[in-house]
Amino acid sequence: MTFTDDLAALRQRALAALDETTDLPEVQAWERATLGGKGELTGLLRGLGRLSAEERPEAGRAANMVKVELTEAFAGRQRVMAAADLRDRLATDAIDVTLPGRQPAVGTLHPVTEMIEELSEIFALMGFQTVYGPEVETSHYNFDQLNIPSDHPARDVWDTFLVEGEGEVVLRTHTSPMQARVMESTTPPVRVVVPGRCYRFEAQDASHEWAFHQLEGLAVDERITMADLKGVLREMARQLFGGDRRIRFRCDFFPFVEPGVDFAVDCSVCDGKGCRVCKYTGWLEMGGAGMVHPNVLRAAGYDAERYTGFAFGLGIERLVMMRHGVDDVRAFAGNDLRFLRQFAGGI
Repeated sequence: MTFTDDLAALRQRALAALDETTDLPEVQAWERATLGGKGELTGLLRGLGRLSAEERPEAGRAANMVKVELTEAFAGRQRVMAAADLRDRLATDAIDVTLPGRQPAVGTLHPVTEMIEELSEIFALMGFQTVYGPEVETSHYNFDQLNIPSDHPARDVWDTFLVEGEGEVVLRTHTSPMQARVMESTTPPVRVVVPGRCYRFEAQDASHEWAFHQLEGLAVDERITMADLKGVLREMARQLFGGDRRIRFRCDFFPFVEPGVDFAVDCSVCDGKGCRVCKYTGWLEMGGAGMVHPNVLRAAGYDAERYTGFAFGLGIERLVMMRHGVDDVRAFAGNDLRFLRQFAGGI
């Protein structure tokens, strides 16, 4: 066979093979086998040098025409296969816009934060303003201004985290320092609640954490009595837990109040029968309270003969435990979504 015959046969085979390709990879494989550096047409063109001088020009023109034709055929087939491949991928990835959308995952407030906001609303209806104070506090406000001087034995009761630096700086052990700060900057009457985080270096158990939240309450005015304190706390408990909860006040000692009481609600976890949360007493202590000590009033510049007041501190986590029947305070700081999802469906 002559070179021209071989070229015609190659053209016919190549075009037939190209027509039989069904996807883009097959088209690209055809291009490599036919037009590539080691392709069939390239190998045939290398034989031009073996032709005579008279045959070579005509054979060269014919070979170039075949190469151009096959290249254009490849480009056309590649466009067709690329378009088909795109259609297939679009069909596979198609989205039915008529389907209802997926519900997005939406966060919600932590149960402790929700309790703080609810308490703030409850006390706002009784005339209390919500204020906030620093978590890193000086011993002057954390202890001295609250009738707990450096030589007072009660100062050892608070296992305190000390902060390195000049002077005695601590992580506040209670929200009570805001009593002194508020009274120093406010003229009676005073009615404030102070929510915030507190820190104590103590052992952890089902009802105690080293970092916890309190809500401090303070009211100072003329002729305020213990009956006012009991009325405010009873109303708070009624709005939080309902009228069927039992409330208990017992005498207790706190250096910054006199007289002092502890405020407890019958345990909703065990319905007052006794469990590890209430230490098998049937009561869950909510916090301490009492009449503001005259020394605290005088330290703030108030006339202790004219003004009286009451103060209370409530454990926020314990209130949430009572509300929802949680039996371990450590769960609130665990950030376990399985636990948190029980309080709101949005997490």
